[in-house]
Amino acid sequence: MIITDKKLFGKGALLMLSFIAVFILIFSPVFPGGQNGLDFSDDLFNKLSKGSSYFIPTVAKSVKAFDGKQVNVEVKMKSPEDVKTSVLLLEKVGAKGEAKGDSIVVTADLGAMLGKVVADSDILYKDETDKLTAAYGMDGKAAMKGWWTLLNAMIKPLQKVKQIEEANVVNMVNQKAIEPAYNFAGIPAENILSKIPTVAGLLIFYVVYTMWYGYAIFDMFGGMGLSMSKSKIKKEA
Repeated sequence: MIITDKKLFGKGALLMLSFIAVFILIFSPVFPGGQNGLDFSDDLFNKLSKGSSYFIPTVAKSVKAFDGKQVNVEVKMKSPEDVKTSVLLLEKVGAKGEAKGDSIVVTADLGAMLGKVVADSDILYKDETDKLTAAYGMDGKAAMKGWWTLLNAMIKPLQKVKQIEEANVVNMVNQKAIEPAYNFAGIPAENILSKIPTVAGLLIFYVVYTMWYGYAIFDMFGGMGLSMSKSKIKKEA
């Protein structure tokens, strides 16, 4: 290795060594709770994501408009177990599910049924899963997964019988109530406003740390006489 500029190379090497030292520190369990840097930042952003995904009150208002709206639709399920679970879930909210092989005929007051599902999603979102377990007689999180499976299977059958608004509200309950509650179960919610200094610090560090590595490489290669320059345009004689 030929070094043409020892001062520039030394600067780059110092930047690279300090970069590696910080890299090792990031993967050390020195952050709150004995976490390493990646786990700490991942945990923080998961909490912030949950805090910004609380759409349940808005969904509850939308569902209320369908109170008294009767639906009767045959839904094909993927397995006999899904059929069995769906029948049980419907019974628990005062609706009816009639099993027909790998299908189930759902008869329900759509607003009342979805209103109960949204309320249960709120319980799961707030990590009070034991209440759902007691109400459904099965694991609370599994019960909400069962609701997601049933509602997802209802969308296309409702669309086929031209009940588009009904299909849309069912889809909304899945996407904005059940999914956030299920995906973030067990994670405390955090408000971004309470974590602005921490988030800003992490983002600024990310930008600086990326540039840190880039300048280290740039200076080390420059010290070895390797650099990027615009090629000269050859003029034809």
